[in-house]
Amino acid sequence: MSLDQIPVSVLIPTYNEERNLAACLQSVSWANEIFVVDSYSNDNTENIAKANGAEFFQHPFENYAAQKNWALDNLAISQKWVLILDADERVSDDLALEIASVLRENRPNGPVGYYINRRFIFMGRWIRHCGWYPSWNVRLFRDGRARYEERPVHEHMLVDGTVDYMKHDLIHDDQRGITAWIERHNQYSTWEAETRLRVQKEQFSNGLQSHWRGSPVERKRAIREHLWPRLPAKPIWWFCYLYLLRGGFLDGWQGFTFCVLQAVQEFHVGLKMREISDS
Repeated sequence: MSLDQIPVSVLIPTYNEERNLAACLQSVSWANEIFVVDSYSNDNTENIAKANGAEFFQHPFENYAAQKNWALDNLAISQKWVLILDADERVSDDLALEIASVLRENRPNGPVGYYINRRFIFMGRWIRHCGWYPSWNVRLFRDGRARYEERPVHEHMLVDGTVDYMKHDLIHDDQRGITAWIERHNQYSTWEAETRLRVQKEQFSNGLQSHWRGSPVERKRAIREHLWPRLPAKPIWWFCYLYLLRGGFLDGWQGFTFCVLQAVQEFHVGLKMREISDS
């Protein structure tokens, strides 16, 4: 199977991604079908998508999980496999060849989904530590066999069937700069604050649940939802965990900057939770 015949539909949500989208689309030019689902960008995103052969759709943005689930439910996906990317991600040549090989086998009783490891580039440097690598997410799956749980942040892909792991990395490299990064994470902190308050009221009943004796993902969610909210001075703890315990100091000044920004975001989450609770 050559790289111009891979039977996969690529789904890319976007909003003002003119700096990233062309490189993302070019990295999956071998896919039989590419959909860009936009949230009414006011830059050149639409023209770039169409110039690179993608089918372009608009849909109002609620959150990332809802946007992707809408696309899975409403787009005329014609391929058996779906690959979901963010616009600031690139599929390396090695990963593309691995995807082609996996889909060539296409075993009837084989996995219906695949975890792909993400290599995060921050301010020009691959962040190998800080707890950000490895970073496994289900991104490749059989159409109709997976969807995201309905959560604003930290959503997981729920897969109906067995999953396996890809060997090669997906490259995350946002070209929009630190200003866009800070703006995006300001929104993340709002969603995180709202989600934590909803969890306290037990308003999430569907999707992946938190269990201390469950899978690694379920245990991680238990820590996030039941232990972490009770700790004092969370921004300080978070910085120390990322920078010292998870080796962020090994990633140079970029690692230090990244850990500081993560701690600041945690501080913002606390402030917004208080503001929402007092309103």
